[in-house]
Amino acid sequence: MTEKFSLKDQLFNKQKVSYLASRIKNVYPQFEEQQFNAQILQQFPALELKQRISCIRIQLEKQLPNKFESALTIILNALPAELDPGKTDNDFGDFIFAPLSDFVAKNGLESQYLNLSFNALAEITKRFSCEDSIRYFINAHPQESWIFMQQMAQSDNYHQRRLASEGLRPKLPWCIGININYQKPLILLDRLYDDDTRYVVRSVANHLNDIAKIDAALVIQTLKKWKIANKQNKKEWNFLSKHALRTLVKKGNKPALELLGFDSNPKITVHNFNLKKTTLCLDNYLDFSFTIDAQKDEKLVIDYKIIYPTNNQKVSEKVFKIKQLNIKQNTSIAVHKKHLFRLMTTKKLYAGKHQIHLKINGNIFEKAYFILNETFA
Repeated sequence: MTEKFSLKDQLFNKQKVSYLASRIKNVYPQFEEQQFNAQILQQFPALELKQRISCIRIQLEKQLPNKFESALTIILNALPAELDPGKTDNDFGDFIFAPLSDFVAKNGLESQYLNLSFNALAEITKRFSCEDSIRYFINAHPQESWIFMQQMAQSDNYHQRRLASEGLRPKLPWCIGININYQKPLILLDRLYDDDTRYVVRSVANHLNDIAKIDAALVIQTLKKWKIANKQNKKEWNFLSKHALRTLVKKGNKPALELLGFDSNPKITVHNFNLKKTTLCLDNYLDFSFTIDAQKDEKLVIDYKIIYPTNNQKVSEKVFKIKQLNIKQNTSIAVHKKHLFRLMTTKKLYAGKHQIHLKINGNIFEKAYFILNETFA
């Protein structure tokens, strides 16, 4: 049997902890390397990913000098060479350095340490992103942190430029919320959206996607302004706009679809919408198909929405993607899709009547009902 993949074990394990400990030992000889490793590894089996970061940070606090300035000097001296500045994407660095920025956030938050802490985060983020740690400073020292993030946005290092966008995201996953108006960081995004590294552009797109969940009109307005400015090359602009609008596209937001070149009223007809089975058990596929006829050339985004019953006589819904395609006038395209119903950690399934809606360019073209049996196979 294949072992289940564990992200926490891949990112934080015996080898990673030993690597960090050896780097600290090299610059701080009195560091109790074996004790450090043993204390952490003993706790790891019961800890999730972020808890493992805290666990390592707590052990650092026990062994490094009590004086923050002295501890910080050791941490910075223990850092490896910064990540390759010649890369443009997917250079996330090593998660094992996340506890170092967490140490700074938990121990260097007092006003007297701000300059030291900001300088440290600026260095650590070139090895592994400090997007989580900087948010503690944003909440505690908003004005000083804003100045720091402006400096990061103007940096020659793209990891620091990315931090200016990523750290200020209003809905950054796995991280604490920040007390800042979601509109304010747009000043920095104006500088970063045409960055020459995909790593930064992706962060800007994710940032806009966060804002879209709060203020869709502002995102549309911002992208229209950037499109007129024409500072980004076509390939990167297509990536940025598509990635930034993905939530709005799923919701069928007409201005978002039109900005991406999708007609909100495509000249098409849909027929032969068919569910192979209308009664399912767990681990069965909802198998469906349909045909699209085009009266003129069209660019289409095809999704489907499943509406689930819940245990309180209400419903929940989720949109799933099928494909984007171009269809020529007077041609037909047959589409076939299978959706697996299985146990999920993120969503509980309930037996009963479900709906499926076929959505094309934000419009519902077909609907059907099916039953998920109470007796799960």
